[in-house]
Amino acid sequence: MNPTNGRTLADFQPVDSGTTPRYAAIPTFMRLPMASPEEVDIALVGVPFDGGTTNRAGTRHGPREIRNQSSLTRRVHHVSGISPYDLVKVGDCGDAPVNPIDLMGCLDAITDFYTGIRKAGATPLTAGGDHLISLPILRGLVKDNPVLGGPVGMIHLDAHSDTYDTFFGDHRYTHGTPFRRAIEEGLLDPKRVIQIGLRGAISDAANYDYARSVGIRIVFIEELVARGIEDVMAEARERVGDRPTYVSFDIDIIDPSQAPGTGTPEIGGVTTREAQQMVRLLQGVNMIGADVVEVSPPFDPSGLTALTGATIMFELLCVLADSLASRRG
Repeated sequence: MNPTNGRTLADFQPVDSGTTPRYAAIPTFMRLPMASPEEVDIALVGVPFDGGTTNRAGTRHGPREIRNQSSLTRRVHHVSGISPYDLVKVGDCGDAPVNPIDLMGCLDAITDFYTGIRKAGATPLTAGGDHLISLPILRGLVKDNPVLGGPVGMIHLDAHSDTYDTFFGDHRYTHGTPFRRAIEEGLLDPKRVIQIGLRGAISDAANYDYARSVGIRIVFIEELVARGIEDVMAEARERVGDRPTYVSFDIDIIDPSQAPGTGTPEIGGVTTREAQQMVRLLQGVNMIGADVVEVSPPFDPSGLTALTGATIMFELLCVLADSLASRRG
């Protein structure tokens, strides 16, 4: 466990809604106290960035609205019985620094921020932001990490592969390219990567050629439906094994009828209930971090998509806290 600097597990508890109404007090992730990464085991972080967006912008507003909606989450998971706040210290560690007019500088700043989280001994759970943020997060967690000693696996839940090469000429850094760059940079082991829920028409018949050529396992939505969630998620756990793994959840894996606030919606997705089941079946995975990305509040004034993002973050928090507690005894 991280040093407490005088703060104990009891200091990292959500505000009690029976004492302070959910609509009151300063919004933080899960109504937890603000903290530094040195104080916590799991760092909840926002990355308010949409500089890699190629379609509808707005994900820069995701972390703030997810914080607001996370006031509706509660302490104990009703299925697993996991109470993450009783297992490990969890706090809101603020937002990574961003610069909306300097893409490459912004990626470097996010990388440095996550390097600091890793060196502090905390495991990050992130609210984005567009999907390009996964690249600097992985740089911060994996690059020059003597504990890992090499690339990690990934379970990627998404409507899109995000392994394109370039957009709009030779632009290599967009929300459609992070995992191609991550493989090229030695951050991800493609043979331990599985992408689940992909669907929709593609702009070129060769769009998936790179992913397949390096060994990524692609599970289209049709296969997920035919085989069932439990079978596919069992394959995902087998593919990554017991070695370090990153989990990336793009909100657009969910059908836009239930999560309309996203930049590149694709009909025919999973339901929110199915998405929750998929995350619950990650229990036991050796997770080094996770993210929930592509929540774009301007496209959903109802707040439903941000509430869904906050709920998926809680689902991830439960399995992540259980994983850390199990590994640390």
